[in-house]
Amino acid sequence: MFKPMAIQPQKRSAKTDIRNLDRSRLVEFFKNHGMRGFRADQTLRWLYFRRAESFSEMTDLAKEARTLLESNFYINRPEIKDLQTGKDGTRKFLFGLEDENTFESVLIPEKQHYTLCISTQVGCAMGCAFCMTGKTGFIRNLSRAEIIGQVIAAMDEAEKRGDMRLSNLVLMGMGEPLANYKNVVSAIEAITDSNWGLKFSTRRVTLSTAGLVDKLDDLARDTRIRLAVSLNAADNATRNRLMPVNKTFPVERLIEACASYPLPPRDKITFEYILIKGINDSKKDAIKLAGLLRPVRAKINLIPFNSHPGSEFVRPDIDTIEAFQSVLAEKNYTAIIRWSKGTDISAACGQLRGEQSFY
Repeated sequence: MFKPMAIQPQKRSAKTDIRNLDRSRLVEFFKNHGMRGFRADQTLRWLYFRRAESFSEMTDLAKEARTLLESNFYINRPEIKDLQTGKDGTRKFLFGLEDENTFESVLIPEKQHYTLCISTQVGCAMGCAFCMTGKTGFIRNLSRAEIIGQVIAAMDEAEKRGDMRLSNLVLMGMGEPLANYKNVVSAIEAITDSNWGLKFSTRRVTLSTAGLVDKLDDLARDTRIRLAVSLNAADNATRNRLMPVNKTFPVERLIEACASYPLPPRDKITFEYILIKGINDSKKDAIKLAGLLRPVRAKINLIPFNSHPGSEFVRPDIDTIEAFQSVLAEKNYTAIIRWSKGTDISAACGQLRGEQSFY
């Protein structure tokens, strides 16, 4: 079922989307205009905690402050061009941007909550062989405001449904989050801040990377969110074929960085492993994976490959998938088979592509 939005966003070249300003920049803005810095926190609470859509709603701000904001900024969200619903309740958003680019994100129903799969780029430069997004190449990074806007739109949708709360966020949609580092980390600040932000627990926010090793120290320093690594092979030859990033950051270097990544007590890094028939799904591959991850506090998500048009790859049969899992269990790993949701609307892992239309 498709639900096109009736209202189209206006382009406002003379003003700045206020959600692209972090707290320090907003404090500085008010001070530069002769106002006290606490006005920034008032504004931020309206933007995030109350999700205001206009400055006129910010009734506890002095009229002078509201006029100042109105003169310099606007409040925008990505336009929902289409919203598609799968048989299992998964919802795929097609967002339209002010420059006419599009991207997708996915709202996934769990047993007692919703999880949102967030995109961080339009397209992707990683070129992973199993992923549809990379087929279009990289177009541009999403801004801080465009990343946050997905969360706000999904919160609105969950509240409209009224059945469950959106509580979990995974930065696993279109794009490589660590390749858009500044905007992603700044957006995470607004999403997780417990004073003026959207108040998501950092323990319920996970960032998935293809393995940009040179950004992992920065991520550990700047955030407290959880880390997932898209691994998909335990040797360089196979991973080179599946993930070109491995030629820059080979498996051994990636695992070394993960082994030294600071984790809270009892936390683990999640390694995502897409099972592809005849490529990485044998018992020998499972034994190799178990040995590779030994230095790391690791858990493993096994994701049966999700087919898409033009792909050369095939999903393994269930016996092969369960045999792979059994090897890891015997080696004392937590290994969970993650059956993707939303496959009937091309909303599953590796299927996002950001087309202009779903039709």
